[in-house]
Amino acid sequence: MTEALTHAAETTGTTAAHAQPGPAAGQAAGVPASATDVESAVHAIADRSRRAARSMATANRAWKDRGLRAVGEALRENAQAILAANAMDVRRGKDNGTSKALLDRLTLTESRIDGLVAALENLANLPDPVGNVVRGQTLPNGLRLRQVNVPMGVVAAIYEARPNVTVDIAGLALKSGNAVILRGGSAAEATNQVLVRVLREALESVGLPADAVQTVDQFGRAGANVLMKARGRVDVLIPRGGRDLIQTVVTNSAVPVIETGEGNVHIFLDESADESMAVEILLNAKTQRPSVCNTVETLLVHSGTTVFPAVATALRNAGVRLHVDQRISAALPAGLEAEPATDADWATEYMDLDLAVAMVDSLDEAIQHIRTWSTGHTEAILTNSLANAERFIAEVDSAAVIVNASTRFTDGGELGLGAEVGISTQKLHARGPMGLTELTTTKWIVQGEGQVRG
Repeated sequence: MTEALTHAAETTGTTAAHAQPGPAAGQAAGVPASATDVESAVHAIADRSRRAARSMATANRAWKDRGLRAVGEALRENAQAILAANAMDVRRGKDNGTSKALLDRLTLTESRIDGLVAALENLANLPDPVGNVVRGQTLPNGLRLRQVNVPMGVVAAIYEARPNVTVDIAGLALKSGNAVILRGGSAAEATNQVLVRVLREALESVGLPADAVQTVDQFGRAGANVLMKARGRVDVLIPRGGRDLIQTVVTNSAVPVIETGEGNVHIFLDESADESMAVEILLNAKTQRPSVCNTVETLLVHSGTTVFPAVATALRNAGVRLHVDQRISAALPAGLEAEPATDADWATEYMDLDLAVAMVDSLDEAIQHIRTWSTGHTEAILTNSLANAERFIAEVDSAAVIVNASTRFTDGGELGLGAEVGISTQKLHARGPMGLTELTTTKWIVQGEGQVRG
């Protein structure tokens, strides 16, 4: 396994009794002594998840929504315990030299907890995806057909340094009628321990199965390995984190994977773009929260634009470090600092206050640059040309394409999904922000009156 997954998977193995109430508590004294013991313990968790998933699949919307609101209330009631545990994780992360970007993702605050509670309330207000009719018809022979959304079953998630994901995925799984198994990693160990306990107790308080939310954190890297191989016990696995973690899961998993991707995000500043709009959008897309995957990492500037000096000045005044090609260097206002860009800059997801900037002579050249370097996450164009906007939409092949708005909108909550499991950059089943519907599959229901096939 790579260093990234090793870091995400390691844990002391001493917190299982609190993080995982119920039958798994027998492992509370520490990580099992052998690989066989770990495999048996993780399989037992998965089997309990499958039983819980059967109960969740039959829960009606009102019941699931009560569970979501109970979780929200429990988060508020336990906020101080959650923040105290999170402070321990952040302090340990600083001591271990964790990057600024990962520390930002790791950190919870009162306002971020409020945001999690608001996301749960939004989920409760959304329609139940289970039972939604995708399509239907009556055949000439009288058979009545419906294709309907049904829960996936057991959803597993492997992620790193993101305790908000613990709540987001649990909430989405609950509303979509699934059970979830979490692998949150050692960086957020203390925080996730408290969060999982709070989630399970809240579910029990409304009569939903606590085992709809479980964790394998107590089994460390070995537990993550078993989870990835638990085909038949786990229905789908979703990795969230850096490239190394995601690719390790994709490469090693026997369980079907919905792949989330890194965000090497581009904005093309067309020659017709309005100056005030361009400045405001670029500042938001780069500086509002630099550590997340929908932050812009490369700015492509049309050589005919007159608004770039104002954009560059605003970015530098906001503390953004510019990595520029030779033509951009020549176009910078006098005295504005920048450093030369290399090919590595065009490929880098900085997740910090850094921005690669290149000059292009046409929309075609901008699209070609994006095709060469994009990770297929989000691309945006700033333009007053309808023709250019329509060409950009048609020819850029990414999960999200944005016209005249910040790339920060590629987010499940912002797009009305309530929350998100992650942002998929693949093309099978789910693409872009994954919400409730993406945690369902479909079932064909065929109803007849004695018809037989001729």
